[in-house]
Amino acid sequence: MREFIAGNIGELAALATALCWTFTSMAFESAGKKVGSLSVNLIRLVIAFFLLGFFTWATQGHFLPTGVSSHAWLWLSISGLIGFVIGDLLLFQAFVVIGARISMLMMSLSPPLTAFFGWLIIGEKLSLANSIGMMVTIWGIALVILARPQHGKKMQFHYPLKGILLALGGAAGQGLGLVLSKFGMKELDPFMSTQIRVITGMVGFALLFTLTRNWGKIFSAVRNQQAMLRIGTGAFFGPFLGVSLSFWPFSTPQQASPPP
Repeated sequence: MREFIAGNIGELAALATALCWTFTSMAFESAGKKVGSLSVNLIRLVIAFFLLGFFTWATQGHFLPTGVSSHAWLWLSISGLIGFVIGDLLLFQAFVVIGARISMLMMSLSPPLTAFFGWLIIGEKLSLANSIGMMVTIWGIALVILARPQHGKKMQFHYPLKGILLALGGAAGQGLGLVLSKFGMKELDPFMSTQIRVITGMVGFALLFTLTRNWGKIFSAVRNQQAMLRIGTGAFFGPFLGVSLSFWPFSTPQQASPPP
């Protein structure tokens, strides 16, 4: 059993991550419709920060990341801004516009986009089977979101174009964030790596709330018990557990070339 787990750690981590995304997407969709996607983004990162801190304190004896190189801080911080701030901001708004089901379907484009960014930034290559699988994924998504032309009309979307573009932006943000995280973390602990990204995401959203003078929305959201319950659930399965599991295969020794 141990040999099976050790030999398939990447696949098992990916499966567990997908299950986590299922819980978190439904929780954040419901919370976002109650208090707004922007508030959900910041609150779930604050909750995730403490979850990650207590976990690393219990397992490694420290609450905050320690002994982390400047290389890791730099690239994980950039990854946090792209993945948590830009990518998730777009995705959470897509939850509100087109719902979690179609948004997460669009997020299926994240692996092909991750592969593209991996090829572009760190020179990773794909096998023929991987390329075929990604083309099938893209074709399947197109069949769902596109309607057949009728009565001489052009091809149309089943769902609002705005929501589709928002979800696509979320997928691109997640893909690019994962590649930059892979380059930055190397052998660093996945939970510690996630906490660095969460810290950067918190700073990014705090600046955004300050510039837009929307802190009042945060205080209103915190008083909404139903929304906070859903945000807490999503924070546990999302930035705490799900994101950390998605980094698990990256924590093994590897060689990576620096971005150009």
